[in-house]
Formats: sequence, C-alpha cells, structure tokens
Amino acid sequence: MNDTHNPALRSWVESANDASSDFPIQNLPFGVFSNGGERRCGVAIGDRIVDVSAVADSFTGGAADIARACSAPVLNSVMAESNANLSEFRAQLSSLLSSDSASRTALEKALVPMADATLHLPADVGDYTDFYASIYHATNVGKLFRPDNPLLPNYKHVPIGYHGRASSLIPTGAEIARPSGQTHPSEKDPPKFGPSAGLDYEAEVGFFVGTPNRLGTAIPIDEAANHIFGFCLVNDWSARDIQSWEYQPLGPFLAKNFATTVSPWVVTREAIEPFRVPAFFRPADDPKPLPYLSSEEDEKAGGLDLTIEVFIRTSIMREGGLRPTRISVASFSDMYWTTAQMLAHHASGGCNLRTGDLLASGTVSGPEEGMQGCLLEITRRGANPLQLSSGEERKFLHDGDEIILRGYFERDGCARIGMGECSGRVVAHYSS
Repeated sequence: MNDTHNPALRSWVESANDASSDFPIQNLPFGVFSNGGERRCGVAIGDRIVDVSAVADSFTGGAADIARACSAPVLNSVMAESNANLSEFRAQLSSLLSSDSASRTALEKALVPMADATLHLPADVGDYTDFYASIYHATNVGKLFRPDNPLLPNYKHVPIGYHGRASSLIPTGAEIARPSGQTHPSEKDPPKFGPSAGLDYEAEVGFFVGTPNRLGTAIPIDEAANHIFGFCLVNDWSARDIQSWEYQPLGPFLAKNFATTVSPWVVTREAIEPFRVPAFFRPADDPKPLPYLSSEEDEKAGGLDLTIEVFIRTSIMREGGLRPTRISVASFSDMYWTTAQMLAHHASGGCNLRTGDLLASGTVSGPEEGMQGCLLEITRRGANPLQLSSGEERKFLHDGDEIILRGYFERDGCARIGMGECSGRVVAHYSS
C-alpha cells in the first residue's frame, strides 16, 4: 500500500468526495469510452472520466507511456505495461487529481461527464475462462441434481473451470436475446428444440490478465497475482434447461455461449490492496492444496473483501416507476479458491495466458439464505419461486427483466471503492 490508498485523500472533482461514489480518488479504474468520436481509454473519477491521452503531456517517465497508450480503443496496451509503470501512473494521476493539485486547470479540459459517454468492453478479449470457485454455489447446485453426493470428489483438489466464448462477451447495458436450444424436460417424451424457459444469471467477479506467459511455461502461485491487471463484474447468463440436458459428459456449451455481460470499469490490482483478506478457511479434514496451488502469502492475503449485490427490475417495475429489488448479497471472501490459484492452475499445464484474457470466478454465493448468486439456487430449480416487491414471482427470468450487479470493496479504515454496475435486459430476440 502507498499514498494513493490514503483514506483522507480528497479530489478537486467534488463528485469523487461523495461517500456513496464508486469512484473516489482512491479507486481510479480504467475503462473504454466514446462521446461522439473514436473510442479511447479513460479513468473514472466521481461522475467524470479523465480522457487520459488528451493530457498525456501531464505525465512523465513510465506513466507517460501509459498515458499515450490510452489513445487506443481498447485497454490491452495499457494492460501489457509493467507493474512499475502502472504504479507510477496511478501515483501521478492521484497527485494531479488531489485537492491540493496545481494542475486542475490542465486536467479540467480532459474531464468528460460520465452521463454523456458511451462505455464499451474494456479489452479485446482473446480467450475467456469461467471457473466454479464457490464451494457454497457448487454444493447448492449439487444438492439439486445429486442430493446424495452434491460435491464431486475433485472439487476440493482442483479449481474447476471451462473455456467460455469470447465472441459473445458484451458490454453492460446491452440486451440479452433469449437463447434457443435442445431440452429434455420429460423422460417420457423425446428432446425438443426451442426458446429456453430456464434463463438465469450468474453473479461473478472477472479478472483480466496483464503480464502474459509463454506457451509451455507455468505461472508459480507466488507470482500469479502479479499477472493480474485488474477486476470487473461478470454476468455469465445461463440457460438452465438447456444446460441440464447437454452438460454431460463435456460440460457447458450452448447453455452458456450466447451472452456474457462484462462491466465497463476495471479496478486495478493496486487499488484493491487494502482489501486483501485471508483465503477461505479450510477445515482440518479438507485436503491441503497441492504444492503448485499452495502459498503462504496467498493463504494469508489471497482473499478479497468484496461485496456483490444483485438487483432485478421487471417490466412492471419500470412501468410503475419502482426501484429494482435486491435479491441477493454475497462476499467474494467466501470463495473456496483464490484468484491466484485459479490463474496458476490455468497456466500449470503450459497454457499461454495472453494480455487481455478474461478469467471469471464462477457464481459468488455464501453460506446463508439471501447469499445465493443465481436463480437456480434461490428458487431451488424453480420449486420455490422468488417473491418480488412488485407482487410478481420468478422461477427464472422473463422477457423484459433486467439484472443489475453491483460490487464494492469496503473495510474499516479504508476508503470504500466500487466497481460500478454490470447490467443487461432480457428480450425475446435481438432487433433486426
């Protein structure tokens, strides 16, 4: 930690000093935006975006390299920069935006109101991998399908994941067309093809690869965190009725490849340092991670004190001017596997992770009611419909339903920092 994490820091951008802001001066997340022109990279501060490349001459040394890289339409070049340069950029930007800065006049011209900007996917993602890192989610789902054997024997030994579809990653706010696929609702009848009746969301945390590794080389667990550029929110939309029919023996396919929503702001690894907590406490009778997944440092500080909230807004709520209903809240500190373990395992067989690759945690769920990160868990596969404040009920998502994920890091003695929103609305089909 360093001076950029000081909770007493204030900015001359007044909206950044609001206690409810996701983007105080202690955050400074990167994103990609446009406002009537070309896409470029910026940094969020309060309700504004710093158009970094427009004031590149305000930075020096390695920080200037990053400022110039912000003229690109994606963050990949910024993500590829050294951790030293990224840290130098963060320190200089923090100084330029601080309330006692002499550079206010220079930077004011580079501020874009967030309300006037369009936010885009942060990176050109070559590969996307989704994990299954919550033992509570895995157990809850397992009970629905295998009541006598909910947790498969490999779960506590190996981070389970699957390769997702990078081409269907979409930005927050984009519509989600209800997918079609093959289902088998009754053993008495043959399979059928049609629109999913079991559309669901999955509240997840994503993390982008910064420093890559060469094909055929592993990433040691103690170095894994240094390969992570930053964190975002992910909604891995899932068609449960399609998934339950197709997933054996090779796992998810059409049930998950139709859309994955990614939040626009990437909170950097350095920004979240004050919120590191011990990894998930494993009972004495749980197996110890194998040496390539075991690290004293990761055990001590591999977890993240990150809260994830899920809200739903239905068509009736929108028409009636009602606020979205919060349907769950969970903590990322309850994940069985850490982000370093997921990344180290991914590369352990020699897989080359590239700058801009996106890894996601899998559904974030907790041990108690109200902490489940998807409708499959909340409604017990539709058996116990969710009751909404509008008087409606949901087993799975209806057309017109909007899911909103929000995340924030919060600990005593630290400035609260947020991740912004990750939202998407279900439609019957995309407009032509």
